Amino acid sequence: MSAISVGQAAVLGVVEGVTEFLPVSSTGHLKITEGLMHIPVDDQSVVGFSAVIQVGAIAAVLVYFFKDIKRIVSAWGRGLVNKNERYHHDYKFAWWVIYATIPIVLVGLAAKPLIDGALGSLWVVGGSLIVGSGVMWCADQMGRHKRGEDDTSFKDAMLVGCSQILALLFPGFSRSGATMSTALILDLDRVAATRLSFFLGIPALTGAGIYELKDALGAGVGAAPLAVGTIVSFVVAYASIAWLLKFVAKHSFNAFVIYRIVIGLAVFGLLATGTIGA
Repeated sequence: MSAISVGQAAVLGVVEGVTEFLPVSSTGHLKITEGLMHIPVDDQSVVGFSAVIQVGAIAAVLVYFFKDIKRIVSAWGRGLVNKNERYHHDYKFAWWVIYATIPIVLVGLAAKPLIDGALGSLWVVGGSLIVGSGVMWCADQMGRHKRGEDDTSFKDAMLVGCSQILALLFPGFSRSGATMSTALILDLDRVAATRLSFFLGIPALTGAGIYELKDALGAGVGAAPLAVGTIVSFVVAYASIAWLLKFVAKHSFNAFVIYRIVIGLAVFGLLATGTIGA
């Protein structure tokens, strides 16, 4: 028997696709949904499944931003063989994404037992949702929103990239929320902050999905649920990306802040009443 059925995989794929790039924590929502469906959130195969279906969401980013990614990768390739091309912003940006991914990889490997164990508790998820909402609100108020994507620097990329560690260690904090908040504090506008979050998520989330694939398959999740969850997350994530970019162009993050607080309090309520297990 697979630890996750095809029907459950489809539901989790929808949850992943909707929440991966919104600053509301996809990991937190997946764990909450798994708890409501009585799927053990600390089961190694379930943890692996959650990481693998993220690849579907990342594939949506690759398709949605194909022209941008092609431009950046092309500039990087030209810069590798022609030093005159190395002054181009896209060439530098490609390296910045690579460098900014290294910290989360190192921390992820070193802290994996904690991440898969005690830090995966729904109590941590609920607390992180609420604390992260406070950080996001402060960042949106502090930021002057005066810098665009072309104004990003190596320092910006490294600080935003390192902020992903918060979401890695505290599921519920939200990778998107952490990266967008950091970018806002650095005075990037909301669209630039959102796009930077997308680009920095590509190598980190893809690597995590590939790394966890063996655990997901080997520990009890069948190939069919993995395929369904990944495909569904791709379709839903594509629509979610398009909506988010339009939304942040005209609105603050206050709606996400309020939503996170409500969900965090709801998690505490469900845990306290024994409706779901931690």
